[in-house]
Amino acid sequence: MVGLIVLGALVLARSPEAQPTAPKSRPAASSPAAPSTDGKNAPVTVNSDTLESLQKEGLAVFKGNVVARQDNSIQYADRMEVYTDAKTKSIERVVSTGNVRIITRDCRMGTAHRAEYYDAEQRVVLIGNARVWREDNVVTGERITIYLAEDRSLVEGGKQERVKAIFYPSAQDRPKTDIKAGPGGPVCP
Repeated sequence: MVGLIVLGALVLARSPEAQPTAPKSRPAASSPAAPSTDGKNAPVTVNSDTLESLQKEGLAVFKGNVVARQDNSIQYADRMEVYTDAKTKSIERVVSTGNVRIITRDCRMGTAHRAEYYDAEQRVVLIGNARVWREDNVVTGERITIYLAEDRSLVEGGKQERVKAIFYPSAQDRPKTDIKAGPGGPVCP
């Protein structure tokens, strides 16, 4: 996750240019400061059961039902560690563990045992039984790396399983079938 996290006195910034500057005149619209179109400089809100701030170490640890939101992206986890640069206080990386689920701005959904986010590279790494899907299309592997700014992904298999991908043609291209779904699953004619 990127952007600003504001929790009481704790403020973490994505980068130095994300720091507050002198007020600018507002556009004629009555909306408060409009978020950027790419979303990466939009504010981040994090909700959790607890927060431990280790300012000397540049670490904030959120525990229990963690939900982080930014623009149209959401991440859920049992624990989220936010590491910041000691000098600039900008976010360097975020490590999430336990029941990790993500929803990206482009509507990709994913699950894994662990997620690592690297701000400088705009990269998310899903590790351990990783699965990413959009609509009916799904890919699974031991490790899935999503390069957010480049709209590309790398899926790697593990020692026990190879990469698996299932892609369906778009709804308009799918052939019509006589297979119907019943209470116990598909019903074939």
